[in-house]
Amino acid sequence: MAIERLETKQRMSRIVKHNGVIYLCGQVCADASQGITEQTQTMLDKVDALLIQAGSDREHILSATIYIKDMQDFAQMNEVWDNWVPEGFAPARACVTANMAREALLVEISIVAAEI
Repeated sequence: MAIERLETKQRMSRIVKHNGVIYLCGQVCADASQGITEQTQTMLDKVDALLIQAGSDREHILSATIYIKDMQDFAQMNEVWDNWVPEGFAPARACVTANMAREALLVEISIVAAEI
């Protein structure tokens, strides 16, 4: 089966589809001057838009890897996450502390989902 790449640039594709599985590149917030709550929400808003573009939605997320700059923000990030994930559809998930590409970034997420 063919591999489909959407919004491909030299370094990465925003979406890659293969065998009914969707891979999203890492997503960060819309405004890095905001706090962890706002950064998490706008990051997840971007995930929603990409999932729709790719032919999926929150209920079809298979796994999520969350990179957080400081584990002191873990509870606040999880509060936004818990409100975003539909009840009964929690994906496999990992959350790790990571150095970010830009100093102001507090959180990043990588998503794998199934096509609808």
